[in-house]
This record gives sequence, C-alpha cells and structure tokens, in this order.
Amino acid sequence: MTTAASQNKDVWSFGPFTVVAGERLLAKEGVPVELGARALDMLIALISKPNEVVSKKELMSRVWPDVTVEEASLRFHMASLRKALGDGKEGARYITTLAGRGYCFVAPVTRGSRAPEVAPAAAVNFPHANLPSRPSRMVGRDDDVVKLAAELISCRFVSIVGTGGVGKTTVATAVAHHLLDSFAGSVLFVDFGMLIDPKLASTAVASMLGQSVQSEDASQGLIAFLQSRRTLLILDNCEHLLETVAPLASRIIEVAPQAHILATSREALQVEGEHVYRLDALACPPEEPGLTAASVQQFPATRLFAERALASGARLDLSDEEARVIADICRKLDGVALAIELAARRVESHGLQQTAALLDERLARLWRGSRTAPPRQQTLQATLDWSYGLLSQQERLVLRRLAVFVGHFTLDAALEVVTGALLDRSIVFEAIDSLVAKSMVATRPIGAMMRYRLLDTTRAYALDISLDAAEATDLAVRHANYYRRWLEQTGKDWETLSTGTEKAPYFAGLNNVRAALDWCFGEEGNATAGIELASAATPVLLTMSLLTESQRWSERALAALDEQRRGGREEMQLQAGLGISLMFTRGNSDQARAALTRSLAIAEDYGDAFQSSGMLSMLHLYHLRSGDYDLALRCAEHASAMASKLDDQMLRTVSHSLLGISRHLAGDLNGGRTELETALQSSLGKTAGRAIYFGFDHLSLSRASLATTLWLQGYPAQASARALEVLDDAEHMNHPVSLAIALTAMITLLWTGELDAVEQHLEWFVARAKTQSFGPYVDVGGGLQAELAIRRGDFKAIDTLIECLEKLHGAHYERFTARFNTMIAQGFAATGRFTEGIALVDKTMQLVEAKGGIPYIPELLRLKASILLTMPTPRASEAERCFEMSLESSRAQGLRAWELRTATDLAAHWAGQGRAKNARTLLQPVFGQFTEGWDTPDLLAAKSLLNKLDLAASC
Repeated sequence: MTTAASQNKDVWSFGPFTVVAGERLLAKEGVPVELGARALDMLIALISKPNEVVSKKELMSRVWPDVTVEEASLRFHMASLRKALGDGKEGARYITTLAGRGYCFVAPVTRGSRAPEVAPAAAVNFPHANLPSRPSRMVGRDDDVVKLAAELISCRFVSIVGTGGVGKTTVATAVAHHLLDSFAGSVLFVDFGMLIDPKLASTAVASMLGQSVQSEDASQGLIAFLQSRRTLLILDNCEHLLETVAPLASRIIEVAPQAHILATSREALQVEGEHVYRLDALACPPEEPGLTAASVQQFPATRLFAERALASGARLDLSDEEARVIADICRKLDGVALAIELAARRVESHGLQQTAALLDERLARLWRGSRTAPPRQQTLQATLDWSYGLLSQQERLVLRRLAVFVGHFTLDAALEVVTGALLDRSIVFEAIDSLVAKSMVATRPIGAMMRYRLLDTTRAYALDISLDAAEATDLAVRHANYYRRWLEQTGKDWETLSTGTEKAPYFAGLNNVRAALDWCFGEEGNATAGIELASAATPVLLTMSLLTESQRWSERALAALDEQRRGGREEMQLQAGLGISLMFTRGNSDQARAALTRSLAIAEDYGDAFQSSGMLSMLHLYHLRSGDYDLALRCAEHASAMASKLDDQMLRTVSHSLLGISRHLAGDLNGGRTELETALQSSLGKTAGRAIYFGFDHLSLSRASLATTLWLQGYPAQASARALEVLDDAEHMNHPVSLAIALTAMITLLWTGELDAVEQHLEWFVARAKTQSFGPYVDVGGGLQAELAIRRGDFKAIDTLIECLEKLHGAHYERFTARFNTMIAQGFAATGRFTEGIALVDKTMQLVEAKGGIPYIPELLRLKASILLTMPTPRASEAERCFEMSLESSRAQGLRAWELRTATDLAAHWAGQGRAKNARTLLQPVFGQFTEGWDTPDLLAAKSLLNKLDLAASC
C-alpha cells in the first residue's frame, strides 16, 4: 500500500516524462511542464497503479476528497492531462479509457526515490522570470483560465476586470502558468499594487527586466527591449495608475508584435486593442427551500468556503443544515472570493453559526486573511478603502446615495432618487457609468432592462459613511415616493405574473419597498410617506400572498392615520389588506370581519364598484368559512346585482362564481352548477379571468365546488377530472392562497377513492400552507390527512382529526365541520363507541339543518342507520326508517351519490334478511342512473352486491 509519506518521496518516469510527487512536479526531458493541480493528482493516481483500471468513482474520491463533483469535471481535467502529455500524438499512448469501467495508465513506468536535476524553464530562457507560484487550490475558475488563455493568444491584449477581491490576480497567475511553455518561460509579473506614483509605471517594468533607466520616461527603452521578444507581461492591479499604464500597454501592443499583455484592474484600460474579460463572482446556490449538501457543493462559492474552512482547521459535518448555512454566507458575500476566504477562516474559532451571525456586523470587515497577501487584501475593509480611494468626490457622493437601494435598481430609479441640489441628472448618469466601469456597481439584465446593484459588502461600507441628516432624510423620502409611484404604475401587472423571469424585476423593486417602509415607520422616518407607500403596496402584497407583511404594514399605517386621512382611499386599501391577511393567517376573527366591513363601507361611499365587489367577495368567503351560508348568499347576491349594472367582465365572472358556490352549498345543485359553469366558461381565453383578485383566485374555488357538485349529482369521473385539474392548476400557478384553497378539491378525490392521488398532493400542499403561516389551512390539511388514514383503516387518527377540528373551531372556521364530524362518527362506530357515534351524527344533523351547507343530511342518515345495525343489539327498524329518510332526501335534491350509497347499504341489509328480490328491486334502478365512474368504490360495491343478488336469484 502506498502511503502519503512514501508517495512524497516517490519519483515516477515514463517516456520522456518524470513525476516528482513531493514537489508536485511534472517535467519533460528536464523542463517543467505546466499542469493544473487536479490533473496532476489524476496523473499520480493513475501512474501509482500502472496497467490497473482505476474507476471514475475512485479517481474522483482521490482528486476531490472533500467535495462532490460531476463527471464533467473529471473529463475536463483528463483532457488537460492528455494534452499536456501529448497523449495520442506521434504514436505516444499513456492513458486509455475503458467504457463503463474507468481509466488505465498503459505506458511502462519506472519508480524510484531520487528526483533528477530539473532546470526551471523560466530560469533557462528568461532570467527575469518572477511569476508567483501557481495557485494550488483554485476553485471554480478552470473555465475562466482556459478561455482567457485562448483569448490572450489570439488577441494579445486582455484585461481581467472585476470588483475587488473577486480573484483577478489568482486567475491571471493561473493563466500565466497555463501559458508558460507557450512563451518558453518568458513571463514577467508586475504588481502595481505597491506603486503610488503613476509616472513610475514604465520605470517599474523596465527595472524588473534589468533595463538601465536613465531618464524620467523609461517607456522608450522598455518598448525597444520588448520589440523583438516573445514575452507575456502580467500587469496586475492597474486601476490606480490608468493614466500611464493604459498608454504604455497600448504602445507595447502596437510596436512589439510578439508581446502579449494580461492586465488586471477594477476598470478597463479603455485603449485600442484591449479585450475586456469581466470576471464575475463565484456562483452561489439559489435561495430556495430544500437545498441539500450534495446540491450546495456543486457551486464554486460554497466549495471554496468549505475547502478554506477545513484547511484552517475547522470541523464541518457538511450536513444539509450546515450546507444551507454556508450557502447563506456565500450569498451574503455575493460570491466574492476574498470575502468568502476571510469568512471561512473564522469558522475554526467562532463556529459556523456564529460566523454567519457576525457577517451582519461591521467587525467582519476587519477579519484578517493571509499574512502573505498584499496589504489591500488582508482585510475586506482594506480592499473597500482601496476602491473608495480611487473615486472622485462626485462618485463618492453618488455611491453613498446609491446605498439607499436594496438589491437591484433601475437607472430611472437612480436618476429620480439620487439627484438633488448638489447633483443634477447628467452628473449622476456619468457617475453611475464610471462606478460600473470601476466595478463598484454591478450590472445585470433582468427582463428587457438593465439592473444595477451594489454588492452587499460595498453597500454596508457606503452606509457607514454618514450623510448630512437633512440630506439623508430627503434621500429616504425620495426613495419611498419613487417606489410608491412604481407600485401605482405596476399594480395591475402583478395580477398576471406567471414565470420566474417575469417576476424577477418586480421582486427586486419589492425589496426596496420593504426597506422604504422600514424607514418610514422608524424613529426618524416619515409616517405620511409610509401611509401612502403601505396603501400602494397592499394590493401587491395580497396578490403575491405576502399576507404576514400585508398585516404588519397595514396595522402600522392604520395606527399612524390622523383624522384628516380617515375614511379616505388609503384607509380603504389598508383595511382590506388587514382583513384579508388576518382571515387567511389567523382565521375568522372579529377584527378581520370589522376590517373588511370598514373597507366595504368606504368603497361604497366613493362609489368604487371594483373595491366594493372585492370586499363583498372576501366577506362571502369569510361567511363560508364561518359556516353562515345565508350571509354568504346575501353577499353573493349583492355582488351580482352590482356587477349586472357594470360593463366589467371580471366582476361578472366573480359574481357568477360567488353565486354558484353559495347555491351549491345551500343544496341547489342545479342552480349552483349553472352559475359555476358560466363563471368558468366566461374565463376561458381571458387573462382577466385568471387574474388574482384581491389576493384570491376565485376560479380555483369555483372548480373545486363544481367537482363536488358533479360527484353529488352522480358524475364521479367528471368530478375526479375537475378535482385533479384544480390541483394541477394550483401547482402550476404556484400562488400560495390558491394552493391553500385547492385543498378543498381533496374532498372529491377522497369520495372517488383516489387515495394515492390525495396523499401525493396533500403532503406538499400542507407543507406550503405551513410555510405561508396559513393557520386554518394547515389544520384543514391535517384533518384531511387524518381522514385519509381513517379511510385506510388507521382509527388511531381519530384523535388527530378531533384535535384539528378543535383548532378550526377556535379559528371560527366551520366549513369542514360536518365532513370531519362524519368521519369521526364512522371512526367511533368502527372502534365500538356506538353511542358517541350516534350522538355526534345527531348533533351534526342539527348543525346542518340550522346552518345549511353541502347537503350532508342524506349521508348522515345513512351513517346513523349503519351504526344502528352494527351495535351489539341492532336496532333494525329504526335503522330502516333512517335509510328510507335518506333515500327520500337524496331523491328530492338529486343527490345520486348519496342515494347510491344508501340503496347499497339498505339492499345489503335486506339481502341479509333473505329479502334478495326486494334488495335487487331497490338497487338496480339506482345503479342504472349512472353512466360513468365504474371503477369508483361506491359503484364497485353496488355492482358487486348486484352480482351476488343475481347469483342468489338464479339458485
């Protein structure tokens, strides 16, 4: 077995090559060969097992021991290794690929313990070589190195441009090592970071090349020296010397045809022949739930953090939980390599969680990095000080003012907010253009428009530079007023957003709305601006189901209202936001009803039909949830009367929806079905019909109600299709309130026996309801999960169902009371608690008769009859009277589903008494009414019983 200690002493030779493991060296005929660290690790792994197959899995575990990578990375570095060895050229063959198995090193290998004398290539051909050591653990930059190397060879002059700490020097050094052989070692690295006087730029380069400098301007002698030489110049950290470095580089490229220049700078040199390569920050995992350790480690920012933390002595389990913390840290640091490395070094002393917490404190900017790093890169504060020192006074003022924005902002927003007495629009425009060029402001196209942002570390730095108090207040008010106008202009757009691409620019603006509201209602804020902004934000927050935020800002703005503003449109919007958010998150409280009623009263005073209709629809839902179906019907009729007088298709669609739901719940199935189908038909092909209306998609509830109606009327297949359509549509919309409403579609699927489909959707829906803090819907979902368990024979779930129902009572949510009571009564009967079961059935029938709702009376009578027959002393005559009453009620209301269940149970009872003929005479015509749904439980049970009755009759 080869240990790490012995391997460090090993020397392998094959063909013209020698590998010295301890020195991490590959040489060809005594000359070092440039090879990446990963590729060299692969070579050592392969040559240590010559003529043996090394699987891809084993190779990846040796080369990336602490990181999970994809096979693409393995293939990339294998290609680099083969290229360095010249594998396959001029008959040379070193590595073969065995499909499905791995790789094998096939050339003869000699192993020893003494390395041959190897002359550094740079020293042989270029006595002034001073290239820093190759980065040993560069993460996430392999593609950049390859692209830059190719561009540098073809274009000769490339500038790596990026923000401070992003890794420009590291990448430039790696590119230089990658091209070392191409320039026969003739590579000069010039670090301008320590040079202050711009006039000395050419002198510094010339002196490093050993040229005698006998005048103030050394550029002529330098260019003469380079004119006939193939040389690569690395000009590092040029941003503070642009006035002299830029013309010098341009002149070298023009006059010295074999010279190549790779510059690094925080802004482009902007001269003829320059090709700019913008180095972006390292990619970070997206901010989304369910991130796993495996998925997080696919991103270079998090891999870098983990590697540097482990290298500093920290202990990481790299569990899913830790991986999510690391992802949050890297996002906060915007993927900037220096910031990530500085934070990772703190994990060993502070721990992961505390390191994450300290990032929000100014202290984090003072964390020190490597002692060998340049002073400007030893702390994040030093890097930011360096960048800020390069700005003009006007650029500094604009940067400080831009810090008022959170996340992305548009140029229009910046021009509106940042301009003031000392800065007109033209100055601001030029300053932003310059800040972008100097990598102090990042750009990103979102949608059709360019967006700008300050990196979080830059923004925090700028916020620490205080503005005059009056200037700061004026800036914050302009920021709040701009986003109020933006909300007013874009309010309707939010209703029909569907894709993530469409939402992105809107959410960027919403972050600024939140920041402005925080300031407005803070100690030094402006309550008037806050009231106006909160009022404009309310419809948007409702549309996006941001109900907790809607409640918070509505309450704060309402508390700040003075008498002059009470009764106005602002209060109307704020009361609506408060009422709707309370209803969905906390249940049907008196406070929610009062807020909705107040908003309706103000809307009617203004003659605002749209707002009035919206509040009527919310009060309709409030009464449905309270179980007061008469009041719900009145709201629906009021909304319908209002819509009939207006030429507004959306209001008419909503009014049909409200009437359909109410009539369906009142037992008028035919009338309800007509209204529901009209609402759904009128919405087809119309964007307005699918819009989120006061934070609520009425069509989801309409479809769910229609599915229930179809099942009750004896159309189980159509009902199932409608219910699945509701669930799939809600998932596609990805709208939290609509997702919660779609839980009602589960009723139909439980009736049709599609238990697996219910389970598939229910767990996900309940999880979303919990995420959104939709208290009542969490309990509805829990109740449906308990019902599912009971239907599968797990009667221990009765207690869970009772607990959920008690919570719903506490929230005044009675929509599911009759249904859940029915399941609890069935559970009681199944576990021998017959008296409790009958008592609960009787109590529920009284409730339904008093309140109305889905016509459960026939089903409750059937259930009571079944319990009476299963008691230790059956009460057959009383049970038969219940069956007869159930059949009569079902037929009177056209409830074929209940009629079939009752007829099946009564027929089975008669068959058991030897009355098979009577049983068949009862059941056959009821079964014959059905034209679909033959695979549903009720029809299968009826069909099975009819077959037994037919068999009995033939005997």
